[in-house]
Amino acid sequence: MPGSLLPKNAPNIPLGRKCGALIAAAVVLPLALSACTDNGKGADGGSSDGSIQVSSTDTECKVSASSAPGGNLSFSVKNDGKQVTEFYLLAEDGLRIIGEVENIGPGLTRKLVVSANEGKYVTSCKPGMQGDGIRAGFEVTGSGTGTAVDDDLKKLLDTGVRQYASYVKDQTEQLVAGTKDFAAAYASGDAATARELYAATRMHWERIEPVAESFGDLDPKLDAREADLEPGQKWTGWHRAEKDLFPPAGFKLLNAAERSALAKQLVADTEELGKRTRTVELTAHSLGNGAKELLDEVATGKVTGEEEIWSHTDLWDFQANVDGARIAYESLKPALLRKDAALAKTLDEKFAALQAELKKHAKGEGFSSYNELSQAQVKQLASLVDSLGEPLSRLTAAVVL
Repeated sequence: MPGSLLPKNAPNIPLGRKCGALIAAAVVLPLALSACTDNGKGADGGSSDGSIQVSSTDTECKVSASSAPGGNLSFSVKNDGKQVTEFYLLAEDGLRIIGEVENIGPGLTRKLVVSANEGKYVTSCKPGMQGDGIRAGFEVTGSGTGTAVDDDLKKLLDTGVRQYASYVKDQTEQLVAGTKDFAAAYASGDAATARELYAATRMHWERIEPVAESFGDLDPKLDAREADLEPGQKWTGWHRAEKDLFPPAGFKLLNAAERSALAKQLVADTEELGKRTRTVELTAHSLGNGAKELLDEVATGKVTGEEEIWSHTDLWDFQANVDGARIAYESLKPALLRKDAALAKTLDEKFAALQAELKKHAKGEGFSSYNELSQAQVKQLASLVDSLGEPLSRLTAAVVL
């Protein structure tokens, strides 16, 4: 593709509908911009706050700089098109996600703050949130002089990152173990046990979704919904099993050999995920961005009931996404209290209000089926998610800029 920094033999794997933001080690440095680039045609100027301006239309992705010094990068992404859009900063291979903002409606502007070391990257706008997006090369140069980092603040951030890394490790281990139990029951034809394990096991995935989905090749194998499949894409993973366990009318159930193959693949892909997460690099940026991405997952899939369209276990996923977002936020909270105590107070209140509403739908060790909720109840959940989303979107910039 013109202007792309992708290797000629780089695999062309489409970005999933939802991806995480894993980035290199954070360094607080000033941002300066250089020449403009254009994933489509034109280019916008820079902004007074130093942000790289991005204009996404239905056919173009205009980025106001083709390079910037390493350190903290801030992209201000405006949707000037008619479709909902997304913006990604990708590693040079076009697969690994450094950072992203999703679900930017027409006329809206969202900010992406990431930390990036010197090297070659790829920017991508994805109008309609489909396909590979409109891509162009982007280069991060030497960091320059930089500014001193508050040592005490850095210690708070480093501690938070370590704590969250331990959380990811624990959730991944539980996901691997739970998947093996689920797969054994499913492959053996014990549908009742498999249905019982389905939602509870998936919660471990949903809690660490930004990390799990940062691996662009594994995410579609494990979590693709039928509606998300690209032409010719083989459907595997949790939602393939979901449809077989909670079949719609007229659906032909998988035979024993097909169930066995699906279960085997599910375990293998989950074990591979476990291996990769052991070496993943987390930063304060990835925690803050990940918290917001988890809430976006709630807003775009769980509240609408589109995630678990056959099992209707969306509230399990909903709770898990909120859990993950809260843990990420609380890992950064000691640093946030130093930088913006008022924002911390607001986030505490908004998380508490959303959790209280979720608790109303608890049933035993789980939740009510999502199709049992009234429109008024769904609307109330959506309103609380929106109310939390705005202050949560300010978390990353508050602790790292």
